Amino acid sequence: MTQPMLVDLHTHSTASDGTLTPTQLMRAAKDAGLVGIALTDHDTGNGLKEAAAEAARLGLRFVPGIEISADYPEPGTMHILGHFIDVDSPALGDMSRILLDARNQRNPKIVARLNELGCNITMAQVERIARGAAPPGADVVIGRPHIARALVEANCVASIKQAFDVYLGTTGSAYFGKERLSPRQAIECIHNAGGLATLAHPVQLRTQNHAHLQTVINHLAEAGLDGLEVWHSDHDAKTQELMLGLAKRYNLIPTGGSDFHGHNKADVRLAYGRENVRVDVAVLDRLETEYKKRRHATLI
Repeated sequence: MTQPMLVDLHTHSTASDGTLTPTQLMRAAKDAGLVGIALTDHDTGNGLKEAAAEAARLGLRFVPGIEISADYPEPGTMHILGHFIDVDSPALGDMSRILLDARNQRNPKIVARLNELGCNITMAQVERIARGAAPPGADVVIGRPHIARALVEANCVASIKQAFDVYLGTTGSAYFGKERLSPRQAIECIHNAGGLATLAHPVQLRTQNHAHLQTVINHLAEAGLDGLEVWHSDHDAKTQELMLGLAKRYNLIPTGGSDFHGHNKADVRLAYGRENVRVDVAVLDRLETEYKKRRHATLI
């Protein structure tokens, strides 16, 4: 029997909150038997050139990407993935600076609140953890998973999951929101950077019911959304079927990926998620065809 040709269109590296460098991630993708991979770090494209070079050396199809946090009512979260973005786009650089400034303002507030709650960690510890696996001198995005690892090191919690459950998640006692783009702004920024915009892990919106989910996705489609992440580590078979139906209903490209972070999400495997993700190469083929169509349209 012919082995399926699989891709993973949602992954993270040490350029944000993953634990593999972009080069290591590409090698892991090759070892996992993938034929294509997207690097979609949070709020930055800093790892894309390194990843693209290694992917080319290994013969992998590579999709330059990004993941942007958009404004959305808590306790839900909305993330927009950008695929096929232009690494050198001024729009991408401007957007990243705004988003990284928001992160850098939030992180010290979280650490200060944790100290008030008796968890003695410092920003220096968090920065050390964030930079630990990254190449010397590389820019990194410091986020909550790095703070979670500092809490584990300080024996304040037993695991990264517990850190989010108790302190860092949207209902946690040390949670602080950050300045975010509106969903429409996030979609426009991705389009201005030459990419296609996809709603990541819709289950994390925590909508009240199916009608509410339909309304949110409809509004995003009207704002220019291109795709919907159908296959994801947080989506069981029933959720995948639901998302595939919504993608068809709103004429969105179905996409998928593991949301791999390395040790920061130890139960999520590259390519396979929590053994519930299988993204066929045909998904990438369709996404790339739409990208080329849009790109051609902008050139004529």
